[in-house]
Amino acid sequence: MIRELQLELFTDISLVAPVRTAPTASQTQERAPDRANRLTASERYEVMTRSVLKEHGVRVRKWRSSTSGVAWQLTYEDGHVSRLIEAPRPRGPMSAAVFLHEIGHHAIGFETYKPRCLEEYHAWMYAVAQMERWGIQVTEAVQNRVHDALHYAVSKAVRRGIKRIPPELGQYSMPRAQK
Repeated sequence: MIRELQLELFTDISLVAPVRTAPTASQTQERAPDRANRLTASERYEVMTRSVLKEHGVRVRKWRSSTSGVAWQLTYEDGHVSRLIEAPRPRGPMSAAVFLHEIGHHAIGFETYKPRCLEEYHAWMYAVAQMERWGIQVTEAVQNRVHDALHYAVSKAVRRGIKRIPPELGQYSMPRAQK
């Protein structure tokens, strides 16, 4: 099932920039017998990336070399919507978290949650849930990144005069404890 999904997703190159193709049957058989039906980490990240992009109809405008990202959508006069992101290519837990966070903005819908800091919260919770779904370890560094990003979002909302911080964001009103 996973191998079929991988091969199907590898054929849809319109979603992302060209990358290494799926291993051939002979290449797969050359691996140790106990690994023949398992994917390498890079293959798992590639399958996850293509699947999530396809699931939400998102295109990558640019793969970033930094661990930052942006998500936006364009609505044309005829009503057609283009969903776009710039994010790092998922190669490890941190880049996967940032990538999935940007996808999360499209998954939850722009302006679905108000205030903006609450939208950020839901995009990050989507990213963490997807990491768990795909078996990607949510490392301590990822947890710290989530906390720092949400603390920044809450602080910005306070600076801009928010009257009430949503209950979900209460734990992010203070910076995380440094070790």
